[in-house]
Amino acid sequence: MYSIIPPKRRPRLSVAVPASLVSDVPHLREKTSKIGLVGRALAMFRVDEVIIYPDHPERGQKEEAELIALILSFMETPQYLRKRLFRIRPELRYVGILPPLRTPHHPLKNIMEELKVGEYREGVVVSVDEKGSKVDIGVGIPINVPNVSLPLNCRFTVKIIEVGKNPKAKVVNTEDVEAYWGYKTTISNVPFGRMLKERAFDLVIATSRHGKLLTEVKDDLVAKWRKSQEVLLAFGSPSEGLYYIVRREKLQLDEIADFVINTIPFQATETVRTEEAIFSTLAILNFLII
Repeated sequence: MYSIIPPKRRPRLSVAVPASLVSDVPHLREKTSKIGLVGRALAMFRVDEVIIYPDHPERGQKEEAELIALILSFMETPQYLRKRLFRIRPELRYVGILPPLRTPHHPLKNIMEELKVGEYREGVVVSVDEKGSKVDIGVGIPINVPNVSLPLNCRFTVKIIEVGKNPKAKVVNTEDVEAYWGYKTTISNVPFGRMLKERAFDLVIATSRHGKLLTEVKDDLVAKWRKSQEVLLAFGSPSEGLYYIVRREKLQLDEIADFVINTIPFQATETVRTEEAIFSTLAILNFLII
């Protein structure tokens, strides 16, 4: 599937998007499609976490944030596990239009005989007995995780330790996997500025049409990126930029972000959609910092 296995990013990269991400499109089908583009961008550029923050907390944006999180989580889950982890619900009515991620943790191999020792898979625990746990990893029948009692219906990352007629695996931490292994979806219950205070990011990069050209700060940004362990890249909403969003918290964006950058200078369209900004910015940063 891969000629070169895409490695995890170092430092860890999180992307912050507003709960009003899809507020500019009325129909669930359009919302699903737009969220799908964001999911593709996150996976394509090896983002570790997407954080959905309330940009208008006074409006009560829980439902908006949960829709975005649900669809992004559905996309990130390997197809063979989706029926086990997601019940039928109206918000998932149009997930059939979502593009596949085809990341390393979404393998195409689904035959037990093709398993290899050392291979990593995502799985869900389907049964537990005195011998251990059985985990569905998408190869037809559940495989054994011996001598471990795991919680039913929970998702784990496993490593194949034995193949043959009765393959075995062990549970591992995703940090042990060298390849890019998908993104985590987080809903923040607090606005952007407060979220920054509660999370220990070494580097915060905000995007804005009023920010500095990337060419002006490129060297300083790259130098700080390479010294960091946790990086946050933040985006505004379809109707408001980050300057306006944080102003409601009586904050100044230039004071809470290390860099405020404009990655689409001289834009010819009146506005740049959030999903467009995400693709553009991640593509440029990916080129600068591999």
